[in-house]
Amino acid sequence: MRMLAVGISTRALAESAADAGHRLVTVDYFGDRDQKNRAENQGLRRDLGLPWTPAAVAAVAQELDYDALLYTSDLENHPGLISALAGDRLLLGNDEATVRRVRDWRTLRRVCREEGILCPTTLLPGEEGLVPIGRDWLTKPVRGGGGHGIRPWDGQDLEEGRLLQERLEGVPASAAFVADGRDAALLGMTEQLLGRPGLGVSGFAWCGNVYPLSVPQAQHTALAAEVQAMVSALTRRFGLRGANGVDLVLGRAGVLWRPWLVEVNPRYSASMELLEHGLGQNGFLRHLASCAGTLLASEGKSRTRPQTRSFLAKGIVFSRRAARAPDTRGWLSKGRRDIPFSGEPIEAGSPICTVLGGGDNRAECLRDLENQAEQVYAELGERTEGYRERRVSAHHRPHA
Repeated sequence: MRMLAVGISTRALAESAADAGHRLVTVDYFGDRDQKNRAENQGLRRDLGLPWTPAAVAAVAQELDYDALLYTSDLENHPGLISALAGDRLLLGNDEATVRRVRDWRTLRRVCREEGILCPTTLLPGEEGLVPIGRDWLTKPVRGGGGHGIRPWDGQDLEEGRLLQERLEGVPASAAFVADGRDAALLGMTEQLLGRPGLGVSGFAWCGNVYPLSVPQAQHTALAAEVQAMVSALTRRFGLRGANGVDLVLGRAGVLWRPWLVEVNPRYSASMELLEHGLGQNGFLRHLASCAGTLLASEGKSRTRPQTRSFLAKGIVFSRRAARAPDTRGWLSKGRRDIPFSGEPIEAGSPICTVLGGGDNRAECLRDLENQAEQVYAELGERTEGYRERRVSAHHRPHA
């Protein structure tokens, strides 16, 4: 069976599939160097000079032969594209109707209220008058991702396509789970890295994850149980299938940590790769098994041996200025992923590559991660002085 995977970046999913003995056909934006050896890939930007739009993706896909469809980031913002690409083929993931419902905050906030799921107050255009005095608010795009477009609310009426969400203090986190349409199994939770200058970003921009969450074990057990109940309720109410993710803020309630739901990502998430390394389980196989109705039976091992260090991190290194990639032929052996081709132009603010770090504790793991990033910047000829000193200000930044 020929399986097509579509998303802004499909490298991690294609790599997981290859580790499990499957070679995917992939269409994504970047067309990274390391993906070309693991999958049959069409990169819209690099190979075809096309923008990332539903029309461009559909035009490329219609020339391909495939029997089943999988998808990653950004198709949740274009649910009609899911139906267009799947047609009468096997859909390995959530269908258009499911995605529309779970991404509709008018529906989601009602479900959260009925199921007792904690979530920040979320308001839509026309509801600005309901904002209580004395709280901080953020405005974010309805069709967003990666923290892009999030900013403090200035009190003005919302534009169409934006919403208001109460700003919460806490630790930004994510949880990945698999679902069979009726129930869910939590795979793991990670801390989200947001706005870290050492990775070339600021504000609310997502730039990676750390596994595991740095909370005491007794707290972790209770927290995992509450998140498990959350994703089970969401699955039951929306009929979720396959690998999914939720974005969370972990806030303190007395001595306890409580999870607040800030977004549902009804597709294979970026943190799956990190969990795969940490747990030694193949995410692609778990996704396929759950789509077929089995949550726990397919704990396939990755061909990549699980890491032995206590903490693992994945970081996206963003360019601080326009540059050209140096000789990247040896980058895979340095543990880097999502690798550009040698001499490829890299726009300011765009991702350069992914780096992986590890350590015996969270602080050591983050130091290793940002040391890896500094080596990338050095090879691009970018100065890194001053960024290390400003890292602390980005720690535990509240997420929207």
